[in-house]
Amino acid sequence: MKLSVVLATFNEEKNIGECLQSVLGWADELIVVDGSSTDKTEAITRHLGARVYSVPNNPMFHKNKQLAVEKAKGEWILQLDADERVSDELKKEIQTVITQTHANDGYYIPRKNWFLGRFLTKGGVYPDYVIRLFKNGKGHFPAKSVHEQIAINGSVGHMQSDLIHFADPNLEKYLVRFNRYSSLEAESLVSNGFTLSLASGINYIVLKPFYWFLMRFIRHRGYVDGFQGFLFALLSALHYPVIFLKAAEIVTTGKHK
Repeated sequence: MKLSVVLATFNEEKNIGECLQSVLGWADELIVVDGSSTDKTEAITRHLGARVYSVPNNPMFHKNKQLAVEKAKGEWILQLDADERVSDELKKEIQTVITQTHANDGYYIPRKNWFLGRFLTKGGVYPDYVIRLFKNGKGHFPAKSVHEQIAINGSVGHMQSDLIHFADPNLEKYLVRFNRYSSLEAESLVSNGFTLSLASGINYIVLKPFYWFLMRFIRHRGYVDGFQGFLFALLSALHYPVIFLKAAEIVTTGKHK
């Protein structure tokens, strides 16, 4: 078995079909670890031939991704999210790489991100390199941070063709993920010794947002992407005060999730 495609899902009935169809016919194995979805996700994945494992929906979702990795039997593993699609160009490049004798142990793949009606091309968002292809036994998720990459034990190369990412078709979906990620990051911040003070407040409410907006919109030319570029830079900057306020709530109430 040459290639296993692995995913972790939760209520992804609108995405999972097109995701799996982008690898049908050339992937040798489809593995889906589903976090007890309440919609038709599991039924769709089974219909498309995936081997499905139903587990609790872990808030640190990388743990379910790692479980999917551990279930794979192929020589190579391609890890995907349900809102991603493998382009025809990337398919051909993957097929070439996994037949090479001297291939690297893992590969960064450039990702094109769809945001409110267009693909972002600037703002530090493209190419959004993510490690997704790796030899079985050479990669794993540390499952410590929401933004972590797969850790590779060995050499890492770069691919040229794009992975298509339909993460944010509308603002509502973006804000759902915004809320989830900021909560996880606040929990992590507190676990790593966050203290509530005037200095930390200024840092997270003023300095970090201002710096991050300038980096996204000016330094990395987010303005080239028009209104979407501005809004993405603004919302990215606003992560920091929201994380601070959630961390402050945890510290003052003593309530960890």
